[in-house]
Parts: sequence; structure tokens; C-alpha cells
Amino acid sequence: MKVIVVGLGRMGTGIALNLTKKGHQVTVIDSNPDAFKNLGKEFSGNKVTGIGFDRDVLNKARIDQVDAVVSCTASDEANVVIARIAKNIYRVPRVVARLYDSNKADLYRRIGIQTISTTAWGIERATELLMYHQMDSVFEIGNGNVNIVRIEVPPLLVGHTVKEITAIGEIQVSGVSRSNKTFIPTTGTVFEAEDILHITVIASAVDKLKSMLGLA
Repeated sequence: MKVIVVGLGRMGTGIALNLTKKGHQVTVIDSNPDAFKNLGKEFSGNKVTGIGFDRDVLNKARIDQVDAVVSCTASDEANVVIARIAKNIYRVPRVVARLYDSNKADLYRRIGIQTISTTAWGIERATELLMYHQMDSVFEIGNGNVNIVRIEVPPLLVGHTVKEITAIGEIQVSGVSRSNKTFIPTTGTVFEAEDILHITVIASAVDKLKSMLGLA
């Protein structure tokens, strides 16, 4: 996956390094060239100096070729401008903006922009929002007989309930991440668009789960 990260404060740096370690192609943008030093020698991506909502800067970062943009500057207003440019002008599939004022989160989501908090957990949350379109195994229990997998809720399941992808003793939704919060669902919990699901599944039921998720 090709990703642009705008703003190299603590969160932006963490996201850029996290994605790089996972094998993704990352381009970083910051108006202060000294900020690139925070990435250290392990960062192998591209670096572009400039203002994140400058069209020339974005074109230099090849925004027309990327799969995702995450804006982590110190300004909510700048982040939403960058996110809207990425989404509405360049049609970037995945766009995430850092948000200090949580009261604006619903407004941004209504215009199609996912938001993340300023906490360290937000680094992992941003990575989830950018990455999880297919089922991804994140933890194995025992000898691999039980797995915890993570996936963004498929469109066909939006509006349906946890019960519909539950198989007693085989498949269970153990956690849902939604709007910067993670909770343990009930069987009656209704899936919403862009939910991130954590599902516990036994090895013999993986194909059944894929079928339920529409991935088979």
C-alpha cells in the first residue's frame, strides 16, 4: 500500500514508522525539514518539504498514485482541508485526519473523513483504518487452533447484527472498534460502516467465516 503522512509530530512520526515496518511505501510531508530527523535511519520512504495542502507539494508526493492519506499536523483546520483535498479532488480511497476537538468528529465523519485522537493508541487506530480491508490474522492461540483476526466490516454486513456471523464454539466477534472507541459487542450489536472487527475463530471454521464475510 502507498501512503502519504502529513505532519511529523509524535503521532505522524509513529504512524509513518509503523506503516514502514509493516512493509508499506510511505511518503512524509512536513513544512520543517528538521522534522524528518525524527524518523531516524530506519525510515526508507520518501520525504517532501512543504505545506500539506499545497497542490504542488501534494503532486510532488504523487498523491494521485497513493492508496491512503493521513493528516497529522498540529491544526484541526489544516488536517480537514488536507483530508478533503485528498478525498474530493484526488479521490484517495482512504483518508484519515488527526483531531484535537472531538466535538467536530461527527461533522468530519459525515463528509467522509475518519478521525483519530491524539493518544498513542491513535497510531494503531490510524493503521487499522488505513489497512484492514481483508481478513488479517493478528494472534494465534495454542498451536494455531484458535485465531484472532481483524477486518473492516464488509459493506454487505453493514446494518446486520453480530449474531449473523456467530457460530457457537467456532466463530465469535470479540471486539468492535468504532469512532475511536473499542467495545465488546452483544449478539444484537448492529454493524456500522468502517467498523473494525476482531473475530475469534477456530482453524477449521476459517472458510466458514470467509463465506459469512463474503470473502470466499
